[in-house]
Amino acid sequence: MLNQLRLDHANMARMLHVLQLKHKTLAKGERPDFQLMREVVDYILSYMDGFATPLERICVERLKTQAPEHLPLMEQMASDYRELKPRLMRLSQDIDMILMDNILPMDRFADDLKAYLEAHRGYLRHEREGLFPLIDKHFSEEDMEELRQALPEGAEKELERLQLAYPELYAELCGAEVPVL
Repeated sequence: MLNQLRLDHANMARMLHVLQLKHKTLAKGERPDFQLMREVVDYILSYMDGFATPLERICVERLKTQAPEHLPLMEQMASDYRELKPRLMRLSQDIDMILMDNILPMDRFADDLKAYLEAHRGYLRHEREGLFPLIDKHFSEEDMEELRQALPEGAEKELERLQLAYPELYAELCGAEVPVL
């Protein structure tokens, strides 16, 4: 189960890397593929709803009893994660505006995208350095099974659907190293 969490973590890092590449395109003054960005943002939003909520609930419940001294870390991580969603929703709305050919200051959009990417990468770093070691140390096999049962099965299938529907995304994901966060 921990390996699956690490794989999901790596897939999210790859998605963020794709958005980072689009940010670089913006920074050069060029127009990125906003439809591709729309798909990546939709994937992340869906993943956040289906993945983060059960992970947070189960981890907080277990760590309350198994390692209460780490509860502040979990609460901070949960707070940080909840702050990501409004940022991503704003980016989503801005992408919709752009796709409808509405005028939007690209420098503001680029700044918002950069800030979101930095915040989400920071969260992934905390997950890798803080949460995963705690899960490894304090979760029993039964806890891991409960976690596995609570997490959505569709994340990997959705990633595959995106790869098939968007060859550019697939090419970028295949070529993307998992960035060191």
